[in-house]
Amino acid sequence: MTDTQPTTLTARTGHVGGADRTGPADQNGLLDLHGQHVLVAGGGRGIGAATAIMAARAGAAVSITYREDSTSAEQTVAAITATGGRACAYATDIADEQATHAVTDAAVRDLGPLTGLVVSAGIYADGWRPIAETSLDYWNQVMAINLTGTFLAVRAALPHLRQAPTSSIVIITSTAGQRGAGGNAAYATSKGAQITLMRSLAQEFAEDRIRVNCVAPAWTDTGTAIPLIDRFGRDNIVANAPLGRVGLPDDSAGAICYLLSDLAVYVTGSTLTVDGGQDMRG
Repeated sequence: MTDTQPTTLTARTGHVGGADRTGPADQNGLLDLHGQHVLVAGGGRGIGAATAIMAARAGAAVSITYREDSTSAEQTVAAITATGGRACAYATDIADEQATHAVTDAAVRDLGPLTGLVVSAGIYADGWRPIAETSLDYWNQVMAINLTGTFLAVRAALPHLRQAPTSSIVIITSTAGQRGAGGNAAYATSKGAQITLMRSLAQEFAEDRIRVNCVAPAWTDTGTAIPLIDRFGRDNIVANAPLGRVGLPDDSAGAICYLLSDLAVYVTGSTLTVDGGQDMRG
């Protein structure tokens, strides 16, 4: 979208969010995001949707952005509001600077001060491409959404996050960004650059009490990954995972919500790998 006016898909209110943040966790030591407003860029489906729903269940008000799939975004919002949560969804293109600023400002107007940003928006495009078959257009498309989009989402949220007593940014990268991916250099490079960006921002934003971290999932059962999981062989992937299965969106969502919470108040500049132990086997 090039229209700088955000399209609000829905805005429903309930009893989630709005409470004072009084400590690192609730009295039982459980994950507590009450009083937080978390913006999930790419929150309509997959890991982003799982994060939005889990954050709302932990007490946060949640705004999500999506690019085209309004049906999935509506389902995510409905899952949140069905249990009394507060959620809004906005159509936008994360690689569009004006649109990204517009939806961020709209989310703050609709749901209150921002305390957390999750950047889950990204593309895998059409899968595996050796570098000799990677066109400049394809390379630029991947970088525009995965890397430049991350930069723009952070920059749009920054003035709002600086106003919070403490806040958190979580960038969803990939194990491909940690180890490389022969046959898909564009994607792996964009994800590796996200990690470098995260570490730079963690140093820059520390004085503002903004923590910045990454979560790096391996193979995860999402709509975009399932075709490639099937192509490379689910059994082969499972055999390489000490925990004996492919990852689920909730696996990564749990790690993300931990990093958003005050339980991770002394964690910044880190990448939390969610891969069932696959990295141990190379």
